[in-house]
Amino acid sequence: MRFAIFGDIHANFEAFEAVLADAKREKCDRFICLGDVVGYNADPQACLAIVKELGCPVVKGNHDEYASSLCSLETFNPLAESAIRWTRETLTPAEKEFLGSLPLTTDVESFTIVHATLDSPGDWGYVLNQLDAAASFSRQERQVCFFGHTHSPRLFVKDGSVVGFPLTEVKIEPKKQYFINVGSVGQPRDGDWRAAYAVYDLDSKKVSLRRLKYDIEKAQAKIRNAGLPLKLAERLFLGR
Repeated sequence: MRFAIFGDIHANFEAFEAVLADAKREKCDRFICLGDVVGYNADPQACLAIVKELGCPVVKGNHDEYASSLCSLETFNPLAESAIRWTRETLTPAEKEFLGSLPLTTDVESFTIVHATLDSPGDWGYVLNQLDAAASFSRQERQVCFFGHTHSPRLFVKDGSVVGFPLTEVKIEPKKQYFINVGSVGQPRDGDWRAAYAVYDLDSKKVSLRRLKYDIEKAQAKIRNAGLPLKLAERLFLGR
């Protein structure tokens, strides 16, 4: 069985299309969404419709939470806040209800998925280093957990101590635990503008990162036409 595991779509329809087309070429059997379907970009409804149509396991991201509720946005930076306010006005009550009802964590087959951290998933903390990862490992019951939120592909391995590496490809080995960030579909922040997702092959026990070019100019034009901040369009090509 081959899973296409993606997250942080952030309403980028063009990037999401590229990921799904590649997953089909890679003969993925199932799909997994790590949250933040909406936010930042201009196609929240189209991206959400695809996720719902896939019928795949989905966990809630912080942008999903804030776009579907009236939570205070005081912790958001001005760009994110502008996008969330616009998204709140764009989504229907039914779409907000769907996002608001998503779980924070869930188990799929032999692995776990979460958007942010396992130790406090609803606080939206960031796993940026070994110390952050160790806190999540303390709550991780299965061998592998996939997460998002930082928009940067990263692999943490617990084998006595915890070590971290950029994610490219990894073989899941016995007696080790893995906390794996598959990067972002719609707004990568590792300096590479291409959409990111991962393929997890349960038979070979391999997780492989995929990077894909997409029609970024079209995505940028949609941001401008929607009246969203221009910096949201400009940052896409920077991968930041």
